[in-house]
Amino acid sequence: MTARKPFGPLATAIAFAAVIGVVLPPASPAWAQSDPGISIIRDTEIEEILHQDADPIFVAAGLSPQAVQIHIISDPQLNAFSAGGQQLFINTGLIVETKSPNQLVGVIAHETGHIAGGHIARSGAMGRAALGPTLVGIGLGVLAAIAGAPDAAAALVFSSSYFGEINMLGYSREQESRADQAAATYLETAGLSGRGLVEFFNNFRYQEVFDDEKKFPFFRDHPLTDDRIEALTARVERQPHYGAEDGAASLDRHAVMKAKLEGFLNGSVQVLVDYPASDTSFPARYARAIALYRDTETEPALKAIDAMIADWPSNPYLWELKGQVLFEAGRAKEAEPAHRRSVELKPAAALLRINLGQTLIAVNDPVKLDEAVAQVRRALSIEPDNALGWRLLSEAYDAKSMPGMARLAAAEQNFYLGQLLEARTFAVHAREMLKKDSPEWRRATDIILASKPSAAQLKELGVTG
Repeated sequence: MTARKPFGPLATAIAFAAVIGVVLPPASPAWAQSDPGISIIRDTEIEEILHQDADPIFVAAGLSPQAVQIHIISDPQLNAFSAGGQQLFINTGLIVETKSPNQLVGVIAHETGHIAGGHIARSGAMGRAALGPTLVGIGLGVLAAIAGAPDAAAALVFSSSYFGEINMLGYSREQESRADQAAATYLETAGLSGRGLVEFFNNFRYQEVFDDEKKFPFFRDHPLTDDRIEALTARVERQPHYGAEDGAASLDRHAVMKAKLEGFLNGSVQVLVDYPASDTSFPARYARAIALYRDTETEPALKAIDAMIADWPSNPYLWELKGQVLFEAGRAKEAEPAHRRSVELKPAAALLRINLGQTLIAVNDPVKLDEAVAQVRRALSIEPDNALGWRLLSEAYDAKSMPGMARLAAAEQNFYLGQLLEARTFAVHAREMLKKDSPEWRRATDIILASKPSAAQLKELGVTG
């Protein structure tokens, strides 16, 4: 594997500032680490699938789908939970464990019941644990590109202390019952069956007899009882849409999502057991191609991906995967057309533009840097709190010999990571290099003021707003 070279001292400084928790070695899944922090993964395709399934539930609950943030936790344990600010967290283990889209949607509906019911707000401890700005984690789409570069942060993870309170919190049985009943209402309103949620609970009914150490995290935080299951079953069986089945498109999406996760997070031996070569379906071919890539079998992986692209040329995520494989193999120039094609097919996807921007920077061609900046800025206009985007923008400006802008971007990165001291430090240096009273200079000032400096520090810095 050929690693990308840093563009200068600032790039290395930013890399260290971007790490919260652990730095992963190349091709090592986040949950394999000993660090107890929570690792968030980003993947446009999976996030899109989750929203396609969940948005009707959010609408039924009176929530704006755009306001609800779905975070994917790279953890094989079966769990899902909600937190302040309409944020929903789903473990990869729960996604893989669900047997049907309806089961997963049922769990999402239950968590939506907690959000819409204000259960979090009524819990003082949960309220204090409310989350801050969205952090960008190791995306499945950019995992290797980051992990394989010594000058880049291999993972951005929620720190243990940040989630310490949330991990200790659970809902009362009364809140659980209310969330169940709310979920049944949302599912019916959306024209979906509540059978999946009942099936999910029934599959793990035995968890009630275990002590907390042996229970899945979901059932430690969401106490399960026979009475709850029976009350929920009686309710959903009376609903008109109880017999509704998952549609073909929903089943296909669910299979693709599970295959992609298993390809990235499981070993190749397990992938071949679950998706043998005799299975020529899209999900099976997808999982096997990803497993080859994860085993650093670059040419076989590219051959498998190219064969899929020949059959599905308009799938942006196949092009994204091809670009990722090539980028990780140190072949940035070859990766550029693939990432460019993924953006053409999905222009509103911020992460795909970030992939392209990262690749253009790695080509190390001054002519490409302006486009790299434009691509990353376009991504940040869609996701302003994308810390990885700000880091890449800082690298690009550093390479363009624009130190003030580079440090301002580094300040933005640290600000959105919640690292206010580091954000202030970069913003102070940015102000020294930027034209006074320019929009960029004022933004640096805003970051300094937002970093909660003392009056003495403001006086020392000479910052008056």
